[in-house]
Parts: sequence; structure tokens; C-alpha cells
Amino acid sequence: MCFIRSQCVVISMIFFTDAEFNDLTQFVKINYGIDLTNKKSFAEMRLGKLIEENGFDNFTSYFNFVTNDLSGVLISEFVSKLTVNHTLFYRESYHFEYLVEKVLPYFYEKAQNNREFKVWSAGCSSGEEPYTLAMTITDFLGIYKQYWDMRILATDVSEFALKKAMEGSYNIKSIDGLNPKWVCNYFINDPNNSDNVMISDKIKNEVIFRKQNLIGDKFNFKNKFQFIFCRNVMIYFDEPTRNNLINKFYDNLEDGGYLFIGMSETIDKETSKFKYIMPSLYRKES
Repeated sequence: MCFIRSQCVVISMIFFTDAEFNDLTQFVKINYGIDLTNKKSFAEMRLGKLIEENGFDNFTSYFNFVTNDLSGVLISEFVSKLTVNHTLFYRESYHFEYLVEKVLPYFYEKAQNNREFKVWSAGCSSGEEPYTLAMTITDFLGIYKQYWDMRILATDVSEFALKKAMEGSYNIKSIDGLNPKWVCNYFINDPNNSDNVMISDKIKNEVIFRKQNLIGDKFNFKNKFQFIFCRNVMIYFDEPTRNNLINKFYDNLEDGGYLFIGMSETIDKETSKFKYIMPSLYRKES
């Protein structure tokens, strides 16, 4: 007779009381626009390990610890756990194809006087999206790049995501499937990690990273953008929060500017001033 000894992995779990979950829900809704309605299990799963890693055995003690931290570091880590910072280079490729075929040529002609591309990647996560935008525009301009000023603003509420984005180091597998020309021109080997590649300085220097809460912060931009990417961010917001943000995006776009959103997101055509172009793409009419 053969006996096989099984190994059991014990996974501890922090559960929230209804009162605790209500406190959490209200806090993230008011301060970050995140809607956790009916997502109690999700919140417990995402925050449970973090609570234990910080030496607590209940949500209330940890929550008080985080909200009393004046540095803002702990709250950034806390909020990061409630959003899924998953992104890829050239994600949803048809957006970038449309950018090259329609959007960039339009503004190339329109901006001949000042020769500027002004772009905002809102909710940029770990940086793959704004770097892809920089590579796309650089590739589009070709030999004329030296005559143009590229201004790509990349913002996120998570300091952890922004730190990774500014480092610009990614696992080498993340560039599988990218245009070989891009790989050669825009990436270098990471000297500190043989498994990683780094964004080259000529692309990294085109992107400005900044912490920004899309809900709580005012948009005090000096200039309006030609197009905004805000993809798979508004899925966390309820309808009033989402509509308010969409209106702010509209006000911060140039006439004729474009808004790119995620495929699972929509804009109400009846209440929004944006013109529908195709799924996940809208335009401010000139």
C-alpha cells in the first residue's frame, strides 16, 4: 500500500464587518471615486494580505493606521490594491492604428504653426501606455521628429505604479510581439536585471509622470490636449462620477480632440457632448 502525504497550504483571510465595509466604501467613493458596491469579497481578497503584512488582524486597526499616516505612502499602497494595475505595451492595438491613420495626420496639419503634440495618458498605471504613445508618435514623425515638441503627460493615483513607470524597466517577455524596429530603437538591456529591458532615454524623456487623482484634483492645465487616453479606469466609478469626469475631459480637449476609453466602457450619447466615432472612441467636434 502506498501512502502519499499531501501538503496543505493554509491561507489566512481578513473578513470585514458590514460597518467596516461601509466605512471603506464611503472613504474610497468620496476620495477616489471608486465604487465598491457589492464588491466586499473583492475588497477582502485585495486588502487582506496587505493588512496582515502590516501586522494587523482586522480592518479597522489597519484603516486607522493608514489614514493617520501623513506621508501619503500608505494610503497610496492601500488604494493601489483596490484597482487592477494591469496593462501592456500596444494594448488594444486598434487604438494606436487609428491614431496613426486618422488622429496624428489631422493634428500634424492643424498644428503646423506651433508643431506640438499634446497628449494625456490618464490612469497610466506602470507606464506601458504613455511609452507606447511616445513610440507611436516618434515613429509617425520619423525624420521630422526634431522639428516637433512632444508633450505626453502620464498621471496615476498610485505612487507605486508611477515609481515603476518612471523606472521604465520591464520583463523582456513584455515586448514579445512588438515591432522589431521598435525593440531595436526604443529599448535597451537593463544593466541591473538580465531578465528585463529598459525604455531608452529618447522615449523616456518624452513622458512626464505626475500623481493625480482624477476625482479629487482640479485639472489646472495651461494648455488643452489633442487627445486623451483614459482606458479601463472608469470601470471603477459609478455613473455620476463617470459623467462628471467625462465632462472634465471634454473641457480639457482642443476642438477636434479625441478621447480613447476602454472597450468595456461607454459614454452616454444622450448626456455627453462628445461625438461617437466607434466603440471606445469619441471626439470633441470642432
